[in-house]
Amino acid sequence: MEQESLTPILDRVGDPKDMRDFSIDELKQLVRELRDDTVRSVSITGGHLGASLGVVELTAAIHHVFDTPNDRLIWDVGHQCYPHKILTGRRDRMHTLRQGGGLSGFTKRTESEYDPFGAAHSSTSISA
Repeated sequence: MEQESLTPILDRVGDPKDMRDFSIDELKQLVRELRDDTVRSVSITGGHLGASLGVVELTAAIHHVFDTPNDRLIWDVGHQCYPHKILTGRRDRMHTLRQGGGLSGFTKRTESEYDPFGAAHSSTSISA
């Protein structure tokens, strides 16, 4: 018997276009699942959990409303980008976060078209 997914709404998101028609109720469920998925990822690899959890709703809202990657999204602090990475096609690689050959702990232009600027620590976005 197949086990029911813990993240049925998030499982439907391969990139932000997949969530643009979500209802308010689906978005509310999405952010709950996104938060849980972020915690699971960081519990495996380590990382900056607080900054990412602080922007879960913001991340989902931005990707729901704006036409990313055509509308460029620049994070001021790279530590906030984990939910962004999950929603932009890198969810299946989050277990490699901050590991050699894995996903960067920050936004990285060479990693995704959804990362137009390589953010790092606080306030680097002013250079964008």
